Amino acid sequence: MKQALLLAIVAASLSTVAAAPEPSGFGLGFIAGEPTGLSAKTWTGSRIAFDAAVAWSVYRYAALHVHADVLWHTRNMIRDDFGFLPLYAGLGGRVKLSSGSNQLLIGARIPLGAEYVFPILPLGVFLEVVPIVDLIPATGFNWNSAAGIRYYFVPQGK
Repeated sequence: MKQALLLAIVAASLSTVAAAPEPSGFGLGFIAGEPTGLSAKTWTGSRIAFDAAVAWSVYRYAALHVHADVLWHTRNMIRDDFGFLPLYAGLGGRVKLSSGSNQLLIGARIPLGAEYVFPILPLGVFLEVVPIVDLIPATGFNWNSAAGIRYYFVPQGK
């Protein structure tokens, strides 16, 4: 009896926090790859969002990596009852500071990726590749690639 009651409570709570087919609200999670750290995303509408990360980079040398992007999403690539899967492209910036070499890199990012948002749970799983044009201290080309997961705090009434 206790197990059935617990199952009913869990099912009811999942249905009240379930994300809409199109995500909304604020997401917080983890990004792994180059760089690895904390990731956040906030939706301003059904197709535009801002993301950012505070992370650790190990490519070439250990460094603190901070980036922020505006992202434009395509429409859902799958049926709504299977979740939400848009592709996205964006534009943003990156600051990378190495403690060992005291080198500061500042560059422009062009993130390209996809994010799957589950139909029942407010979770998003993403994969992205990001060409980077370093501007400071010298012009150069670089790139990042990472995968991650975010929990979306769905606003009341959604």
